Formats: sequence, C-alpha cells, structure tokens
Amino acid sequence: MTNISNKRIMLTGGHGFLGRYVVQHLQTAGAGNIFIPAHRDYNLVHQPDVFRAFADGQPDIVIHLAAKVGGIGINREKPGEFFYDNLMMGAQLMEQARRHSVQKFVSIGTVCAYPKFTPVPFKEDDLWAGYPEETNAPYGLAKKMLLVQGQAYRQQYGFNAIYLLPVNLYGPGDNFDPRSSHVIPALIKKCVDAVERGDTQIVAWGSGSASREFLYVEDAARAIVLATQHYSDPDPVNIGSGMEITIRDLLELIAELTGFTGDIVWDTTKPDGQPRRSLDTRRAAERFGFTAQTGFREGLRRTIAWYREHRQSMEG
Repeated sequence: MTNISNKRIMLTGGHGFLGRYVVQHLQTAGAGNIFIPAHRDYNLVHQPDVFRAFADGQPDIVIHLAAKVGGIGINREKPGEFFYDNLMMGAQLMEQARRHSVQKFVSIGTVCAYPKFTPVPFKEDDLWAGYPEETNAPYGLAKKMLLVQGQAYRQQYGFNAIYLLPVNLYGPGDNFDPRSSHVIPALIKKCVDAVERGDTQIVAWGSGSASREFLYVEDAARAIVLATQHYSDPDPVNIGSGMEITIRDLLELIAELTGFTGDIVWDTTKPDGQPRRSLDTRRAAERFGFTAQTGFREGLRRTIAWYREHRQSMEG
C-alpha cells in the first residue's frame, strides 16, 4: 500500500472536471500536500514549464489527469492538436518524474485507446487487437503511449507507473460547451434548452445505434485514489460501471428526466463514433477493490439539476 498522507502529490488537471473530485477524495484519504500546476501558470506541452512544475512541486507521486479532450466534433476538427498536446504532456511529465525519482506515476488513459471493433465487454488484454475508431484515434493513441512509456520505464529503470482506462465520465461540473462537450452534457443541454424555448423537436448526431458505458465522475475519482494507494502493477486497468446503453436509449432517458416530450430527429450524416463501448471491470475490483456505486439514473438526475442551476452563469 502507498501511504499518501505523508507524500507530496502533483495532480495535473487538478482544477478540471475530474480533477476537482480527485482533490476531494485525496484529502478524504489523508493527503495534505497537493500541488496543482494550473494551466495558466504551467503549459505542460512546453518542456520549460514541465521543468518548472517539478522544481516547484517536488512531488513524490504524480497523478496525470491533464488532457486536451472533447467529443467527436472537436476530435475531428483538431486531430493534430489532440495528438501532439496529449503525447507531449504525457511523455515529458513521465520523463521528468523518472529523473526526479518520483515514487509512483499514475497515468489516466482513455477508453478511446481501444480498437474500433473490440469484443464486448472490452478486456484490457484486447488493447492491441486493432486500430482505434478513426474520429478519436489520434487522441486515443497519444494517451495509449503513456502505457507503453510506463511499461518501458518499469522494465529499464524500475519506475513505478500505473495506467488506468476510464470510460466516458459525466456528472455535476461537466463541460456543457456544445463545441467540445461529450455526449451526455451535449444531450442534456439540447433537451433542457428545448424545454425552456418550447421547441417541439431536437436533432441528435448519428443513428442512435452506437452504445456507450458511462461512469459518474465521483466514482472515477474514488477509483483513481484507490489505485494510487493500492495498485502498483504494470497491467492496464479498466475503470467503468459495467453498464452499456445505446445513444438512442440514453437520449430517451435524458428527455424523460428533463421533461422534453417533443420529437427526436437523428442526423445520420453525422458519425456514430465507435460502434459499441462497454468494459470488463473485474480487474479493478480484484486488484484494488473498486466497483462503481452511483446508479445511472441518479447520476443523470444530479447532472441535470447541476446544469439547470448553473446554466445562466455559463452562458452569461
């Protein structure tokens, strides 16, 4: 077990959606010295800023959450940025962590690293069985290199790097900007805005037939802290809820919870993305005792309530 109460922890992305929850769970677990290299002060794509972050933070443990991330639309629009920025952040942070004799490096990967046609449920051993889905392959592959780098550094330097693969997250505080949001906040915004305006229909991307698995953000934060404390093996680990839902059923559920009763039009000129996504979550339960606790309907209710409470300030 890694005792985090007396360790200096550098948490990249600590002011982001997931990061704020990870901070809370680290503090609950006894961590008292958390250094967050805020993006306005440290651009972790640039090597001098990475050097400065390590000089300022002097970490014993690094948890790397920071990422350039978004939904299908922005992944298609900016594949080069998504590849380069995520690759450079990860590679430089891990190299400096090694040079500074950091005791543990926790890499947060992505379900987008899996091949497009992975057998369902996705098992960690299938990570290399094909090429990722094209719309998010540059992002998925850049994040997948953290696994390769971590295993290579473990082999050559005895460096303790672990790699976690969370599914799509959602929850209060998510990104609701339609230009870059993921599917749940995008659909919540569509439905809530339609109810407010009295619209009789909404348009959704794709056919609705693709499936996804979702994990409530607070569950994800708890998983990351559990792994930081209790996991030190080279094998990648899925972090998910073990549920699967089609985008069509998801939108119908969100429409029900938001009170939208109009028509749903599917724009099949837009991509569905990966055909199916659902994880085998047994390894996380076996290796460090993580299972998701938040029911999907309840998690959606909380997310919708948060959006309704904060939407004016976000749009103003």
